[in-house]
Amino acid sequence: MSANSGTEEHVYGHQADHRPKRNGFGVAALVLGILGALTFWTVFGGIVCGVLAVVFGVLGFRRKVRGEATNGAMAVVGAVIGLIGLLVSSILLAAGLTFLNSDEAESYSECVEHAGGKSDREQCAKDFERDVRR
Repeated sequence: MSANSGTEEHVYGHQADHRPKRNGFGVAALVLGILGALTFWTVFGGIVCGVLAVVFGVLGFRRKVRGEATNGAMAVVGAVIGLIGLLVSSILLAAGLTFLNSDEAESYSECVEHAGGKSDREQCAKDFERDVRR
């Protein structure tokens, strides 16, 4: 160790870094990734948490590469889990929107709207089921 200005320490020719490691992005990525994967069937859970998990995962991994964090693997795992939740949620959202915009769904909606009573609504449901199976 050499005495530079009294505050810097040198270890084996390298300046020692005494700043605390900042692992918040990696932890946030993992938590949001798990939340996104567990609630993938909702827009908030799958899409919002998934996107945030990917963003925080990338930021956390970049901190690890720069030596500012120690949990690079946690950041990557969180980003991957968040990406999976995001993809599954996006697929479900696209399938749901496609279904809701289908002729069968529109026909069912009109039928229920003009139904006079419970038996008419039940017939709408039977007709809808028949149309979907075709």
